Amino acid sequence: MIFQGWRRHYVDLLTSVSHLALLLVALQFRRPDVWQWCLGLVALISGFAWASNYRRVRAIADLPTSRISSAAQGYVELYGRAVPDPEHLIVSPFSARRCVWYRYQVYRKRGNKDWHLEHQGVSGETFVISDGSGQCFVDPDHAEVIGPERRVSYEADYKRVEEILFAGAIYVLGELTTVGGANTPLNKSEDVSALLGEWKQDKASLLQRFDLDGNGEIDLKEWELARRAAIREVEKQHCELRTAAGVHIIRAPADGRMFLLSSRSPHRLRQQYLCWGWVHALILAGAMAAIFWVSQHPW
Repeated sequence: MIFQGWRRHYVDLLTSVSHLALLLVALQFRRPDVWQWCLGLVALISGFAWASNYRRVRAIADLPTSRISSAAQGYVELYGRAVPDPEHLIVSPFSARRCVWYRYQVYRKRGNKDWHLEHQGVSGETFVISDGSGQCFVDPDHAEVIGPERRVSYEADYKRVEEILFAGAIYVLGELTTVGGANTPLNKSEDVSALLGEWKQDKASLLQRFDLDGNGEIDLKEWELARRAAIREVEKQHCELRTAAGVHIIRAPADGRMFLLSSRSPHRLRQQYLCWGWVHALILAGAMAAIFWVSQHPW
Protein backbone atom coordinates (compact mmCIF):
# COMPACT_ATOMS: atom_id res chain seq x y z
CA MET A 1 0.00 0.00 0.00
CA ILE A 2 2.86 2.40 0.78
CA PHE A 3 4.42 1.67 -2.62
CA GLN A 4 1.12 2.27 -4.38
CA GLY A 5 0.73 5.57 -2.58
CA TRP A 6 4.18 6.86 -3.59
CA ARG A 7 4.27 5.37 -7.07
CA ARG A 8 2.03 8.09 -8.47
CA HIS A 9 4.54 10.79 -7.42
CA TYR A 10 7.67 9.11 -8.78
CA VAL A 11 8.48 11.86 -11.31
CA ASP A 12 8.28 14.63 -8.72
CA LEU A 13 10.37 12.63 -6.28
CA LEU A 14 13.06 11.85 -8.79
CA THR A 15 13.41 15.44 -10.00
CA SER A 16 12.94 17.43 -6.81
CA VAL A 17 14.68 15.14 -4.31
CA SER A 18 17.15 12.81 -6.00
CA HIS A 19 18.61 15.29 -8.47
CA LEU A 20 18.87 18.06 -5.87
CA ALA A 21 20.50 15.76 -3.32
CA LEU A 22 23.08 14.54 -5.83
CA LEU A 23 23.96 18.09 -6.90
CA LEU A 24 24.36 19.16 -3.27
CA VAL A 25 26.74 16.25 -2.68
CA ALA A 26 28.77 17.26 -5.74
CA LEU A 27 28.92 20.90 -4.60
CA GLN A 28 30.05 19.87 -1.13
CA PHE A 29 33.03 17.75 -2.28
CA ARG A 30 34.01 19.81 -5.36
CA ARG A 31 36.02 16.93 -6.82
CA PRO A 32 35.91 15.88 -10.50
CA ASP A 33 35.39 12.20 -9.71
CA VAL A 34 32.52 12.99 -7.31
CA TRP A 35 30.94 15.29 -9.90
CA GLN A 36 31.15 12.55 -12.51
CA TRP A 37 29.57 9.97 -10.21
CA CYS A 38 26.75 12.34 -9.18
CA LEU A 39 26.08 13.45 -12.73
CA GLY A 40 26.10 9.81 -13.83
CA LEU A 41 23.42 8.99 -11.25
CA VAL A 42 21.40 12.04 -12.36
CA ALA A 43 21.59 10.76 -15.94
CA LEU A 44 20.60 7.24 -14.87
CA ILE A 45 17.59 8.47 -12.87
CA SER A 46 16.41 10.73 -15.69
CA GLY A 47 16.87 7.88 -18.17
CA PHE A 48 14.65 5.67 -16.02
CA ALA A 49 12.05 8.45 -15.62
CA TRP A 50 12.08 9.15 -19.37
CA ALA A 51 11.50 5.46 -20.11
CA SER A 52 8.62 5.32 -17.61
CA ASN A 53 6.95 8.39 -19.10
CA TYR A 54 7.47 7.08 -22.63
CA ARG A 55 5.87 3.76 -21.68
CA ARG A 56 2.81 5.61 -20.39
CA VAL A 57 2.60 7.82 -23.46
CA ARG A 58 2.68 4.78 -25.74
CA ALA A 59 0.13 2.86 -23.65
CA ILE A 60 -2.33 5.77 -23.84
CA ALA A 61 -1.63 6.71 -27.48
CA ASP A 62 -1.66 3.16 -28.89
CA LEU A 63 -5.07 2.22 -27.47
CA PRO A 64 -8.13 3.90 -29.02
CA THR A 65 -10.91 4.81 -26.61
CA SER A 66 -13.48 2.01 -26.69
CA ARG A 67 -17.24 2.28 -26.31
CA ILE A 68 -18.40 0.26 -23.35
CA SER A 69 -21.15 -1.54 -25.26
CA SER A 70 -18.76 -2.76 -27.98
CA ALA A 71 -15.43 -2.95 -26.11
CA ALA A 72 -13.38 -6.08 -26.74
CA GLN A 73 -12.39 -8.33 -23.87
CA GLY A 74 -8.91 -7.59 -22.55
CA TYR A 75 -6.75 -4.47 -22.21
CA VAL A 76 -8.83 -1.40 -23.13
CA GLU A 77 -9.16 2.34 -22.64
CA LEU A 78 -12.50 3.74 -21.45
CA TYR A 79 -13.57 7.33 -20.91
CA GLY A 80 -16.94 8.11 -19.38
CA ARG A 81 -18.64 9.68 -16.41
CA ALA A 82 -18.99 8.12 -12.98
CA VAL A 83 -22.64 7.55 -12.15
CA PRO A 84 -23.52 10.03 -9.35
CA ASP A 85 -26.14 7.70 -7.90
CA PRO A 86 -25.72 7.66 -4.07
CA GLU A 87 -25.92 3.86 -4.25
CA HIS A 88 -22.57 3.83 -6.09
CA LEU A 89 -20.85 6.60 -4.08
CA ILE A 90 -18.83 6.36 -0.88
CA VAL A 91 -17.98 8.94 1.80
CA SER A 92 -14.41 10.13 2.42
CA PRO A 93 -13.25 9.50 6.03
CA PHE A 94 -12.25 13.05 7.10
CA SER A 95 -14.07 15.59 4.93
CA ALA A 96 -17.18 13.38 4.58
CA ARG A 97 -17.47 14.16 0.86
CA ARG A 98 -19.32 11.82 -1.49
CA CYS A 99 -16.87 10.37 -4.01
CA VAL A 100 -15.96 7.24 -5.97
CA TRP A 101 -12.48 6.70 -4.46
CA TYR A 102 -10.29 8.02 -1.66
CA ARG A 103 -6.90 7.45 -0.05
CA TYR A 104 -5.70 8.88 3.23
CA GLN A 105 -2.62 9.10 5.46
CA VAL A 106 -2.46 10.21 9.08
CA TYR A 107 0.86 11.64 10.32
CA ARG A 108 1.93 12.53 13.84
CA LYS A 109 4.67 14.94 14.90
CA ARG A 110 6.68 13.85 17.91
CA GLY A 111 8.32 16.83 19.58
CA ASN A 112 9.99 19.06 16.98
CA LYS A 113 10.84 16.16 14.71
CA ASP A 114 9.46 15.35 11.28
CA TRP A 115 6.04 13.91 10.61
CA HIS A 116 5.76 10.13 11.05
CA LEU A 117 3.13 8.05 9.30
CA GLU A 118 0.71 6.59 11.85
CA HIS A 119 -1.71 4.79 9.56
CA GLN A 120 -3.21 4.95 6.08
CA GLY A 121 -5.95 3.45 4.00
CA VAL A 122 -7.51 3.36 0.56
CA SER A 123 -11.04 2.61 -0.59
CA GLY A 124 -11.74 -0.54 -2.57
CA GLU A 125 -15.43 -0.22 -3.42
CA THR A 126 -16.42 -0.56 -7.06
CA PHE A 127 -18.20 2.25 -8.86
CA VAL A 128 -19.95 2.62 -12.21
CA ILE A 129 -18.99 4.70 -15.25
CA SER A 130 -21.19 5.33 -18.29
CA ASP A 131 -20.33 6.64 -21.76
CA GLY A 132 -23.82 6.75 -23.25
CA SER A 133 -23.51 3.35 -24.89
CA GLY A 134 -23.48 1.30 -21.69
CA GLN A 135 -22.21 1.02 -18.14
CA CYS A 136 -19.09 -0.59 -16.67
CA PHE A 137 -18.12 -1.38 -13.08
CA VAL A 138 -14.64 -0.19 -12.08
CA ASP A 139 -12.72 -2.16 -9.44
CA PRO A 140 -10.07 0.35 -8.22
CA ASP A 141 -7.88 -2.14 -6.31
CA HIS A 142 -4.20 -1.70 -7.28
CA ALA A 143 -4.99 1.28 -9.54
CA GLU A 144 -2.53 4.11 -10.13
CA VAL A 145 -4.88 7.04 -9.48
CA ILE A 146 -3.92 10.32 -11.17
CA GLY A 147 -5.39 13.75 -10.51
CA PRO A 148 -7.45 13.31 -7.34
CA GLU A 149 -8.23 16.36 -5.21
CA ARG A 150 -5.80 16.58 -2.28
CA ARG A 151 -6.89 17.93 1.10
CA VAL A 152 -4.64 18.48 4.11
CA SER A 153 -5.89 19.24 7.63
CA TYR A 154 -4.16 19.68 10.98
CA GLU A 155 -5.30 18.96 14.51
CA ALA A 156 -2.92 19.18 17.49
CA ASP A 157 0.08 16.95 16.61
CA TYR A 158 -1.70 15.24 13.73
CA LYS A 159 -1.74 15.89 10.01
CA ARG A 160 -4.35 14.25 7.80
CA VAL A 161 -3.84 13.95 4.06
CA GLU A 162 -6.85 12.93 2.01
CA GLU A 163 -6.99 12.32 -1.75
CA ILE A 164 -10.46 12.20 -3.29
CA LEU A 165 -11.72 11.24 -6.74
CA PHE A 166 -15.17 12.71 -7.28
CA ALA A 167 -17.93 11.50 -9.57
CA GLY A 168 -17.49 13.07 -12.99
CA ALA A 169 -15.36 12.43 -16.06
CA ILE A 170 -13.24 9.30 -15.44
CA TYR A 171 -10.51 7.79 -17.60
CA VAL A 172 -9.64 4.11 -17.10
CA LEU A 173 -6.90 1.99 -18.66
CA GLY A 174 -7.20 -1.63 -17.58
CA GLU A 175 -8.47 -5.14 -18.30
CA LEU A 176 -12.13 -5.47 -19.25
CA THR A 177 -14.11 -8.61 -18.52
CA THR A 178 -17.78 -9.17 -19.28
CA VAL A 179 -19.66 -11.46 -16.93
CA GLY A 180 -22.84 -13.06 -18.27
CA GLY A 181 -24.42 -12.43 -21.65
CA ALA A 182 -22.65 -13.88 -24.68
CA ASN A 183 -19.60 -14.65 -22.51
CA THR A 184 -21.48 -16.89 -20.07
CA PRO A 185 -19.66 -20.25 -19.79
CA LEU A 186 -22.23 -22.99 -20.48
CA ASN A 187 -22.02 -26.76 -20.76
CA LYS A 188 -24.95 -28.28 -22.63
CA SER A 189 -24.40 -31.93 -21.69
CA GLU A 190 -23.93 -31.18 -17.99
CA ASP A 191 -27.04 -28.99 -17.89
CA VAL A 192 -29.12 -31.65 -19.68
CA SER A 193 -27.96 -34.28 -17.19
CA ALA A 194 -28.75 -31.97 -14.27
CA LEU A 195 -32.24 -31.23 -15.62
CA LEU A 196 -33.01 -34.92 -16.15
CA GLY A 197 -31.83 -35.55 -12.58
CA GLU A 198 -34.31 -32.96 -11.32
CA TRP A 199 -37.13 -34.57 -13.29
CA LYS A 200 -36.26 -37.97 -11.79
CA GLN A 201 -36.77 -36.56 -8.31
CA ASP A 202 -40.45 -35.91 -9.17
CA LYS A 203 -41.43 -39.36 -10.49
CA ALA A 204 -45.16 -38.61 -10.63
CA SER A 205 -44.65 -35.60 -12.90
CA LEU A 206 -42.13 -37.56 -15.01
CA LEU A 207 -44.64 -40.40 -15.56
CA GLN A 208 -47.41 -37.95 -16.34
CA ARG A 209 -45.33 -36.32 -19.08
CA PHE A 210 -43.53 -39.28 -20.66
CA ASP A 211 -45.26 -42.60 -19.69
CA LEU A 212 -47.04 -42.97 -23.01
CA ASP A 213 -48.31 -46.56 -22.47
CA GLY A 214 -49.40 -45.91 -18.88
CA ASN A 215 -47.61 -48.93 -17.38
CA GLY A 216 -46.07 -46.90 -14.55
CA GLU A 217 -42.52 -47.22 -15.95
CA ILE A 218 -40.32 -45.19 -18.28
CA ASP A 219 -38.91 -47.47 -21.00
CA LEU A 220 -36.00 -46.69 -23.33
CA LYS A 221 -38.20 -45.07 -25.99
CA GLU A 222 -39.98 -42.88 -23.45
CA TRP A 223 -36.68 -41.95 -21.79
CA GLU A 224 -35.32 -40.84 -25.19
CA LEU A 225 -38.36 -38.55 -25.51
CA ALA A 226 -37.59 -37.13 -22.07
CA ARG A 227 -33.95 -36.57 -23.02
CA ARG A 228 -34.93 -34.71 -26.20
CA ALA A 229 -37.35 -32.54 -24.23
CA ALA A 230 -34.58 -31.75 -21.74
CA ILE A 231 -32.22 -30.81 -24.61
CA ARG A 232 -34.81 -28.41 -26.06
CA GLU A 233 -35.41 -26.78 -22.68
CA VAL A 234 -31.68 -26.38 -21.97
CA GLU A 235 -31.08 -24.89 -25.42
CA LYS A 236 -33.86 -22.39 -24.78
CA GLN A 237 -32.36 -21.44 -21.40
CA HIS A 238 -28.88 -21.06 -22.92
CA CYS A 239 -30.26 -18.84 -25.68
CA GLU A 240 -31.93 -16.58 -23.12
CA LEU A 241 -28.74 -16.37 -21.06
CA ARG A 242 -26.53 -15.53 -24.05
CA THR A 243 -28.87 -12.85 -25.38
CA ALA A 244 -29.18 -11.17 -21.97
CA ALA A 245 -27.03 -8.10 -21.30
CA GLY A 246 -23.70 -8.93 -19.60
CA VAL A 247 -22.06 -7.00 -16.76
CA HIS A 248 -18.83 -5.22 -17.74
CA ILE A 249 -16.02 -5.00 -15.15
CA ILE A 250 -12.64 -3.30 -15.59
CA ARG A 251 -9.84 -4.06 -13.14
CA ALA A 252 -6.06 -4.42 -12.76
CA PRO A 253 -4.57 -6.53 -15.60
CA ALA A 254 -3.46 -10.00 -14.51
CA ASP A 255 -0.26 -9.68 -16.56
CA GLY A 256 0.99 -6.66 -14.60
CA ARG A 257 0.36 -4.00 -17.23
CA MET A 258 -0.53 -0.49 -16.10
CA PHE A 259 -3.89 0.10 -14.46
CA LEU A 260 -4.60 3.84 -14.63
CA LEU A 261 -7.54 5.68 -13.14
CA SER A 262 -7.81 9.44 -13.58
CA SER A 263 -10.10 12.46 -13.56
CA ARG A 264 -8.12 13.80 -16.54
CA SER A 265 -8.83 13.14 -20.20
CA PRO A 266 -6.57 10.77 -22.18
CA HIS A 267 -5.32 13.73 -24.25
CA ARG A 268 -4.32 15.67 -21.15
CA LEU A 269 -2.63 12.64 -19.61
CA ARG A 270 -0.72 11.95 -22.80
CA GLN A 271 0.47 15.56 -22.96
CA GLN A 272 1.48 15.50 -19.29
CA TYR A 273 3.62 12.38 -19.67
CA LEU A 274 5.03 13.67 -22.96
CA CYS A 275 6.15 16.95 -21.32
CA TRP A 276 7.76 15.12 -18.41
CA GLY A 277 9.49 12.82 -20.87
CA TRP A 278 11.03 15.82 -22.65
CA VAL A 279 12.11 17.32 -19.32
CA HIS A 280 13.95 14.14 -18.36
CA ALA A 281 15.41 13.77 -21.84
CA LEU A 282 16.89 17.28 -21.52
CA ILE A 283 18.20 16.54 -18.03
CA LEU A 284 19.76 13.31 -19.32
CA ALA A 285 21.42 15.13 -22.23
CA GLY A 286 22.63 17.93 -19.94
CA ALA A 287 24.07 15.49 -17.42
CA MET A 288 25.93 13.56 -20.12
CA ALA A 289 27.32 16.81 -21.55
CA ALA A 290 28.41 17.91 -18.08
CA ILE A 291 30.17 14.59 -17.48
CA PHE A 292 32.08 15.03 -20.73
CA TRP A 293 32.99 18.64 -19.85
CA VAL A 294 34.24 17.66 -16.37
CA SER A 295 36.33 14.84 -17.83
CA GLN A 296 37.94 17.29 -20.25
CA HIS A 297 38.44 20.12 -17.71
CA PRO A 298 39.67 18.60 -14.40
CA TRP A 299 40.48 20.97 -11.58
